[in-house]
Amino acid sequence: MAKKLVIVESPHKSKTIEKYLGKDYKVVSSLGHIRDLSTSGKYGFGVDIENNFKPDYKIIKGKNKLVKELKQEIKNADFVYLATDPDREGEAISWHLYDTLGLKENNYDRIVFNEITKNAVLDSFSKARKIDDNLVKSQETRRILDRIIGFRLSKLMQSKTGGKSAGRVQSVALKLIVDREREIESFIPEEYFEIDAYFNDFSAKLDTYNHKKIEIKKEFEAKEILSKLSNAFKIESVDKKEKAKKSKFPFITSTLQQEAITKLGFTSKKTMMIAQKLYEGISLKDESVGLISYMRTDSVRLSDEFIKDTYSYIKDTYGSEYVGYVKKSTKTENVQDAHEAIRPTSIRRTPESIKEYLTNDEYKLYRLIYYRALASLMKDAKVEATTIILDNNNYQFKATGQVLIFDGYLKAYSIYEESEDTILPDFSSYKSNIVVSNKIEYTAHTTKPPARYTESKLIKEMEDLGIGRPSTYATIINTIEERGYVNLEDKKFVPTSIGIETTDKLQEFFKDIINVEYTKNMEDDLDKIADGDLEWNKLLSVFYQDFEPKVQVAFKEMKKKAPEETGELCPNCNSPLVIKQSKYGKFVACSNYPTCKYIKSNKEKQEEKIIMPCPDCDGNIIERKTKRGKIFYGCSNYPKCKFASWDKPTGERCPNCNSLLVEKKDKIKCVNCDYER
Repeated sequence: MAKKLVIVESPHKSKTIEKYLGKDYKVVSSLGHIRDLSTSGKYGFGVDIENNFKPDYKIIKGKNKLVKELKQEIKNADFVYLATDPDREGEAISWHLYDTLGLKENNYDRIVFNEITKNAVLDSFSKARKIDDNLVKSQETRRILDRIIGFRLSKLMQSKTGGKSAGRVQSVALKLIVDREREIESFIPEEYFEIDAYFNDFSAKLDTYNHKKIEIKKEFEAKEILSKLSNAFKIESVDKKEKAKKSKFPFITSTLQQEAITKLGFTSKKTMMIAQKLYEGISLKDESVGLISYMRTDSVRLSDEFIKDTYSYIKDTYGSEYVGYVKKSTKTENVQDAHEAIRPTSIRRTPESIKEYLTNDEYKLYRLIYYRALASLMKDAKVEATTIILDNNNYQFKATGQVLIFDGYLKAYSIYEESEDTILPDFSSYKSNIVVSNKIEYTAHTTKPPARYTESKLIKEMEDLGIGRPSTYATIINTIEERGYVNLEDKKFVPTSIGIETTDKLQEFFKDIINVEYTKNMEDDLDKIADGDLEWNKLLSVFYQDFEPKVQVAFKEMKKKAPEETGELCPNCNSPLVIKQSKYGKFVACSNYPTCKYIKSNKEKQEEKIIMPCPDCDGNIIERKTKRGKIFYGCSNYPKCKFASWDKPTGERCPNCNSLLVEKKDKIKCVNCDYER
């Protein structure tokens, strides 16, 4: 019988840790949270508003049996260690376990570790402490805020618009996308011109006139300048400087998500799922071990032990001239930053040495994390940057070049960050200070609107603005996609009509709450609660006294959206048919209800243009249109079946992998492999 019980969240993690602790310990899993707010009380908040926002918790559905088993394990143990994740969420899970399982102050301790390795886990027992109530209250306040805002605004959107949900951070993220789309729509392109001079082995661009920046807005201006130029250019200056090219910091949650999207093509959701596996433990040849440190972090700090070991590895592998230094962050770190950056648990465990034990995606992500941490501690690369100014009748042309003279951290990181040389001639060897061009010409250009957000750019924007937590970005983005508020086109977010409508309605009534500044300030206040500098229920009280009256006004004054017409007429009374929503999904019915109670049957729906049988169910793939008029191909059994494709299925299967073939850019292509014809 075990004398000491350790409770973690993940069963995979529990197996790894139990191997480290020996026969006197038993490690069990809570499978994440065991309790959540109930849906009782006012508006189903699970919070007693009148009693200082006292939360009412209930055991999560399906976990009663697990809670019973955990209570029995505690009876059989002399002492309990709560070893949930080292962040506010983990602290809250530990508190729920403590409270639900009836632990006593003298028979439990809280332990935390930033990596699942034998040394880190064993060391955590010497630093055992009690649950940090401030961290718990901060997380609890966040949960209550999100519950109140989410429940009230989602109900409002469902009753007044075609929207399904709204949220404290989710709706601000959506607003960023909608605002960007409006910037693009209102953008007025302007024409401008550039003039380039071409020489035998380089080119130069017109930069200044009499050393003042010049802009060419009209074609006649470009022609006039050309008429004043000869093909002889005087070398005015050659400036050579050695510059340091610094490596980036090791990954934090947000930068890992951004780079995995850009470099590996992973979504943020996929990145976090794979990182979780790498953190919890992978079975290698002789051991089961966590390969990376904890992946939910805002800190770029690395442990002294890791730095020392990595310096030694760099010296042994690349040479002492490649040993770098620890870069200092200008970011102010808070309680969430108490742990380290995301790094390998051992720099000696190279990606190549353990590739056979990893899936392809696990290997790709581990390799990215490994080399980013390694490169962050290597010497700066050095480049020689050359700038040449050429004068032609008081018009100055500029040419720039760059040559890598020491690869530094790029020795390890060039697989992710290339450095291309742009070599300029050695003008010191020229006999005169005149160079002759082969050709001078102007080209027309048009200013471009701001680009739509990619997933990577949206995450960076949210991080820069200080809204939400990096650990929630993947969930936020997934939610606005699932709700139909945005579509992905060419890997960029485009708001749907319902996404725009939802944003506009929220801004009409809640612009003081659903905005970047308010959301950022709320994050700062949650940090203050975690630091013990702000009372949690006072924050909730001030918030609710401002929020609820706005909700009441919105329910009374927000105009309800008219049902969308299908373009068809009712066969019974000739009134327009409209799309309606029930708890079972969308359906088509007569707009003259209740006078006319006609509802279009599924059989009638299937008489629409059928492309092929649905590959996922017994329905048919039909041609459909989005609310903005864009054609796509979806199942007639929607919403029961959610098959959808922007590309038209051909009805054929791929000869290589048996996946669907679709029409794409005048070719027939497979949706899964490289086959095309």
